[in-house]
Amino acid sequence: MPIHFGTDGWRAVISDSFTFANLRMVTQAIADAVASTHWDKSGNGGPAPDPKKIVIGFDTRFLSDRYAGEAARVLAANGYTVYLTQADAPTPAISYAVKNLNAIAGLVLTASHNAPRYNGIKLKASYGGSALPEQCRRVEVYINDNEERARGPNLMDFSKARELGLIQKFNPLPAYYDHLRTLIDSDLIADDPQNFVVDSMYGSGRGAIKGFLQGTGCEIAEIRNKLNPGFGGVHPEPIGKNLGALASAVSTGMGDFGLATDGDADRIGAMDGRGNFVDPHKIMALAIRHLVEKRGWTGAVVRTVSTTRMIDRLAKRYGLTLYETPVGFNHIADYMMSEDVLLGGEESGGISFKGHIPEGDGVLMGLLIVEMVAAARKPLYDLVEDLLDDVGPAHYQRSDLRLKRPVAKAEMTEYLTKQAPAKIGEQKVVEISTSDGVKYILADDSWLLIRPSGTEPVLRVYAEGRSKEMVKSLLAYGEGVAESVV
Repeated sequence: MPIHFGTDGWRAVISDSFTFANLRMVTQAIADAVASTHWDKSGNGGPAPDPKKIVIGFDTRFLSDRYAGEAARVLAANGYTVYLTQADAPTPAISYAVKNLNAIAGLVLTASHNAPRYNGIKLKASYGGSALPEQCRRVEVYINDNEERARGPNLMDFSKARELGLIQKFNPLPAYYDHLRTLIDSDLIADDPQNFVVDSMYGSGRGAIKGFLQGTGCEIAEIRNKLNPGFGGVHPEPIGKNLGALASAVSTGMGDFGLATDGDADRIGAMDGRGNFVDPHKIMALAIRHLVEKRGWTGAVVRTVSTTRMIDRLAKRYGLTLYETPVGFNHIADYMMSEDVLLGGEESGGISFKGHIPEGDGVLMGLLIVEMVAAARKPLYDLVEDLLDDVGPAHYQRSDLRLKRPVAKAEMTEYLTKQAPAKIGEQKVVEISTSDGVKYILADDSWLLIRPSGTEPVLRVYAEGRSKEMVKSLLAYGEGVAESVV
């Protein structure tokens, strides 16, 4: 099976196509691409990164530590000095290390929120965010070229590479925590210490939030924080249906609210004290209100096409420029690197804000939620209720339709645009967006989005309505139209 190196790297099933042999091939292609004249060596406006320094980190998945060591052997054999994390660590901490250590690139062995049978490689650029699409394409070119020329990967003995200083182990967390202290007001948190639960879903975010808050007086209960490569049989994605353990922990009095990070801790979800899932839509809207009203910050707001329009209403109120992008944090990162962005995020839970690297960070956003609750001196439930009274109501739901065959995105977009309804439920369709799939926007700011997934054989139907009944109507219409497309 050909290896496809996409905009977020490579993911595949362990022992099927994600094998040590294929991993070595991909790492050799990365070594070749980084060494090529086409690789960006600008440092994104800062000092030029060291062209021979690469960071490697890994998550808690099966064999991730071994895969990381193997990738380090290949890069060392190609003359790179590799900074290899001592243990599993959050992807955002590894990404920050790339920038902090002035490395030319970084590799994270992770399949993020995907099922336990998957592993993968995320490729990071020198600025600490995901590699640019053209950089990823360059890697794929070298994968194919090396295969055609039967050019195998270079490989160095691990112990020899350590002796020569070509592989150096390090802990990325101290420098990451120092950076987070410039973004999170730990003194404010210490003035009103919180009692809450952290669910790392057996992922590499385990211990990170608690570690940062040591000494603040917060009482933090951790669940699903052991090493379990099978993730307890649950996909490590912090969405409501996967957080039964967190809901139970909160309901039994282990904490006043809950935070959850995904498999590699670049996504966030939350649970209020009444066991209600607080989705990323609400987290983003709460964060914007907090950053503007409590900190006095300004800047543009960037959201993906599948994210709540509560954000639009807040941006209008505060006079903030709003940008809508296709799904994928790489589109948000483009704005974060080129403009003054207050906050950027997507409905899947990847969120970041001003002063941070252009990457979603579940640890950072979890800490910001703690700061928001401490600053308001109100329970998280009250904060959410007040938000919905202010810029809601907003009810959201997503339905995923498994496909037997791929759907051509361009054909689907043309079909759904031509078949656009005059109204859905009792609301008129006032606008159609085709930036990523087809989005029908209604007169009352409700909306329906139909788009094929970029990573799975799935057609996604998203809906946000001003009432639960409206969401049901939107989803029913969307699923019916989606079935006709399939």
